[in-house]
Amino acid sequence: MTDPGGRGESRRLGPGRVMLLIAGAFVALVGLALTAGGGVLVWAHATQRDGAGYYTTATEHFSTPTYALTSRIDLGRAPGEHGWTLAHPVGTVRIQASAGAQALFVGIAAQADVDRWMAGVAHERVAGANFGPFHTESTVVTGDRAAAPPLDQPFWVASVSGSGPQTLRWPSEGGRWAIVVMNADAAPGVAADVSAGARTGLLLPIGVGFGAFGLLFLLGAAVLLFLGLRHQVQVGAAAAPAPAAAAPPGTYPARLDGHLDPGLSRWRWLVEWVLLIPHAIVLAFLWLAAAMLTVVAGFAILFTGRYPRSIFDFNLGVMRWTWRVSFYAVSAFGTDRYPPFSLGPEPEYPATFTIDYPERLSRGLVLVKWWLLALPHYLIVAVFAGGWGIAGPGAWRIAGGGGLIALLAVVAAVVLAVRGRYPESIFDFVMGLNRWCYRVLAYAALMRDEYPPFRLDTGGLDPGSVPAAPPPGPPDRSGDLVESANRSQL
Repeated sequence: MTDPGGRGESRRLGPGRVMLLIAGAFVALVGLALTAGGGVLVWAHATQRDGAGYYTTATEHFSTPTYALTSRIDLGRAPGEHGWTLAHPVGTVRIQASAGAQALFVGIAAQADVDRWMAGVAHERVAGANFGPFHTESTVVTGDRAAAPPLDQPFWVASVSGSGPQTLRWPSEGGRWAIVVMNADAAPGVAADVSAGARTGLLLPIGVGFGAFGLLFLLGAAVLLFLGLRHQVQVGAAAAPAPAAAAPPGTYPARLDGHLDPGLSRWRWLVEWVLLIPHAIVLAFLWLAAAMLTVVAGFAILFTGRYPRSIFDFNLGVMRWTWRVSFYAVSAFGTDRYPPFSLGPEPEYPATFTIDYPERLSRGLVLVKWWLLALPHYLIVAVFAGGWGIAGPGAWRIAGGGGLIALLAVVAAVVLAVRGRYPESIFDFVMGLNRWCYRVLAYAALMRDEYPPFRLDTGGLDPGSVPAAPPPGPPDRSGDLVESANRSQL
């Protein structure tokens, strides 16, 4: 990458350094996950236990018209089975239940014994529960046989029975178990308020261990990122290039350009997205590294007011790479030239993107601009570019879809296939939409403090870009030719 300051230096990230950055980002992600998980476990140990030391759920109401409520729990290998087992996998299990004046039975037994006992008996098997609002995920098992009284069964490892609140405690063991809640007289129609909990001494040491390993991973990630970002600065022997022409006043310092290639293939756009699979795989790791490095840059800006130049160059390179790939297929279909695997500016490619490096940035804005101030733009960009999110309630799922840019790009490609000509009006409009998105990206990535304009600058050339001067043509030799002809006549 050529230094825009005109110092005659080039900053290059070779493949080895890119791999170091990707590895550092991945290790940092693992470290953050371990550290966060450890913190949650330590927090739970400190705040989520009751007076008796149990981690417990809230009391919820369960009811079924069948003979029993059952729930399966898998605690790994049973004692005596081949392989390593814990003596008490989850410590002491506590089940609390109450059915008012109705005598209630609560028991724990081996899953196989309960399945045999409940064969042909209608019961409701609770597989899980969702909260906010609370509801269970359960399956009703039908049957035409009446349940045998639970107190007559010899296979319970722990059980309680009676009217009023009942509390069952069981030192857990490895194996596959089932919890049963039913009326003590085995009558159908069970309604009870139930809570479950466990008391264990493992949560705190596991949390501390996760946190310690997470810090080690983060330290290793810092070393990898430092090695990847330690640029080799090569000072050119030739004279420093002339500074670039200043952008026109009022233009945004992030400039996105695209030039529509003539003679586009009518049908190649149908397979271009398949050809981009290698790029998509590489970019997934590069964006992971860019996200981690943006967090690092945010702290650097907060304490120093400067965006580290090495991180700036790398993140800008990832954005350039992404724009070239998008221009080739998803966001424009503007060229048939396969995008290079490069973080550099690649001025020969018909899609370019650059951001002016800021010498100073606001320390205060770094805390709010990427989420609060940019929120209005996010709503607009979501329409332009589409997006993905988590939908609910209850059964949470990932949902999303494409945006206006992809829709218009496909429309233009279909017109190209039918008429043999890419509609330039759509191209100009799509370029404006992409330009808006990348300006917001530069702002949200903390690379500029200037607020992106609510303006659709259409056309292939960004208003802030200075058109390149036409290449010099061959020297005018007409005078020499005339003189040579006159001499031949003489």
